[in-house]
Amino acid sequence: MRVERLGGDKIRFFLTLDDLSDRGIEKEDMWRDIPKVQELFNEMMEHAYEELGFEIAGPVAVEVHDLPTQGMVVVVTSGRTFKTDEEDFESEDAYELEVFPMVDSECIVFRFLDLEHLIQAAIRMNSLVEQGGRVYKYNDLYYLVLDRNLKTDRFEAVMALLSEFGEISTVTDAVLQEYGKVIWAENAIREITRYFGSDK
Repeated sequence: MRVERLGGDKIRFFLTLDDLSDRGIEKEDMWRDIPKVQELFNEMMEHAYEELGFEIAGPVAVEVHDLPTQGMVVVVTSGRTFKTDEEDFESEDAYELEVFPMVDSECIVFRFLDLEHLIQAAIRMNSLVEQGGRVYKYNDLYYLVLDRNLKTDRFEAVMALLSEFGEISTVTDAVLQEYGKVIWAENAIREITRYFGSDK
């Protein structure tokens, strides 16, 4: 289990498949309100406090993102406003979870801090991916969108390589299509390699 701070009220956890299986949790369980998932969440909050000094009070929003073959990404935001008849939460130990299934069932989205990181990832991926990929620029970051039916026989290797240069994103393909700037509309991996490959 790894945790990092995204802001004053937001943190992100990376849970491996071993983290889940050790606790008897399947990936599908992460979207269910069951005791063992609640126990895992409490453990995560204790870990966040020990590692980052991050504390929560009242309601939190939880975004769950499936990282294929590797595990889960869980983003926790403290102090999220909930629509409820109760204005106050009397118990400090009671967390009310609002779960957002952020996975776009058709796509996997990675974000990169700059274009060079994306280029380096694409060049290394070129031998693993036959075709596919779209690139957008959104909020000064670069996003690579891959269809889940990506034509490759080494999907796990592709995901591991992307994780070296970028990170999984909870921004959906729909948001990028509406608000992002299209850099490469199709076959981004091949096009990036063609323009920026070492043979140039």
